[in-house]
Amino acid sequence: MALTLPEAAKLSTDELQRGVIETFVQESSILDRIPLLTIEGNSYAYNEEGTLPGVEFRSVNEAYSESTGTVNQKSERLVILGGDADVDKFIVKTRGNLNDQRATQTRMKIKAASYRFQDAFFNGDVATEPKGFDGLRKRLTGAQVISAGANGAGIVGVDGADAHAFFDLMDRLIAQVPGLNAANGALYANAGVIARIKSAARRIGGFEMVRESLTGKTVATYNGIALLDPGQNATGADILPQTETQGTANNASSIYAVRFGQSEDDRAVTGLTNGGIQVTDLGELESKPSYRTRIEFYTGLAVFGGRGAARLNGVLAK
Repeated sequence: MALTLPEAAKLSTDELQRGVIETFVQESSILDRIPLLTIEGNSYAYNEEGTLPGVEFRSVNEAYSESTGTVNQKSERLVILGGDADVDKFIVKTRGNLNDQRATQTRMKIKAASYRFQDAFFNGDVATEPKGFDGLRKRLTGAQVISAGANGAGIVGVDGADAHAFFDLMDRLIAQVPGLNAANGALYANAGVIARIKSAARRIGGFEMVRESLTGKTVATYNGIALLDPGQNATGADILPQTETQGTANNASSIYAVRFGQSEDDRAVTGLTNGGIQVTDLGELESKPSYRTRIEFYTGLAVFGGRGAARLNGVLAK
């Protein structure tokens, strides 16, 4: 069964775990909505359609020509994301009570883990980080990557024609993810790009702010679909930067359209987990005078069907 973290938080009977999960939801524009499919073991194997079998019309008393479709076996593995949050007994004694100091360190650890997951969701590459997973940038190929133009394309421009041309690209991006709508997905872009989209939409329409029933957050939308900024990584760098090269432009960015699904039958983007987010209060350590809280998340990512997401590159925030 696949659950989003907001749903998991409601079901948790452990106060510490529930608080950690709720913080993940508050800090992440991905973990607040992606369904997490619970699997057994440390990997998930599935079959993806290769070629369909042939069918034909036939005459009375005529036999069919036998044919069989092909499937490609694929597998997604779980990775381990987490860390330990230690608080020295001296800090607890001199700077505040135990719960406040440990809660502060735990919250900071959760923020770091949220940023790391979001960065990997888009930019993960096992070639450079073998302990992680491949993100959408590496997974999306062919027709799922749309170019805004040889040297990029602006959003607002100098007249309405530029804005109309940009929103045509946005419509094309959404169309490349079958079934994407306000209830099951989102559009992800850099904060600067979102600001320019708002500017363009004020001129020609198509933009509004809504309060989501799933997360309770007030978000910008385009044609009803949430328009979200995945934020920054732990070093302060934008996860979706405005530093991509597109022809002669070196200040381009990308917009991602993502449809989330509960299982492989949804042919969408689905998170994987075994055990969800695990929180352990290890108490005072023997090795040093500190209290330790351990957070671990056994997780992975799958893009079932190959069309659960698409990327528009070459977007210029102007």
